[in-house]
Amino acid sequence: MKFKRQAAILDIITSNEIKTQEELSAHLRERGYTATQATISRDIKELRLIKVASHSGGYQYSTPDQSGSVTHMTRLKNIFRECVVKVDRAQNLVVLKTLVGMANAAAAAIDAMKIRDIVGTLAGDDNILVILRTNEDAEKFCEMVAGMLS
Repeated sequence: MKFKRQAAILDIITSNEIKTQEELSAHLRERGYTATQATISRDIKELRLIKVASHSGGYQYSTPDQSGSVTHMTRLKNIFRECVVKVDRAQNLVVLKTLVGMANAAAAAIDAMKIRDIVGTLAGDDNILVILRTNEDAEKFCEMVAGMLS
């Protein structure tokens, strides 16, 4: 449940301009997660969220640009593992099937991993398209994903 809630938090902050823990809590409640302020505060700390300047003024929650921390990378992999349910490949394109509503969080985790061979990701509601440079890169990525899911 914790990883799913944290995946939802990543999805919420990438899809919305969240300025306060109260706003984050309201969005979580809309998705069926009840969490105390202390729990949300712990999640923010564990996910290493930061506040950055927002487009409308003030500050909003965001993921850090640099995710070099081993702890942070472990957390991203755990969230990824909780969200992704199936992997398929067609040449240099990989499609990841996720739990409903979790594709953005899983895609954010992939992006934060900074895998050099990935050209880009595109997330829907329950699918992610991962575009890799070559067929071989896609095969290696699928092997890596399979290893993370097992």
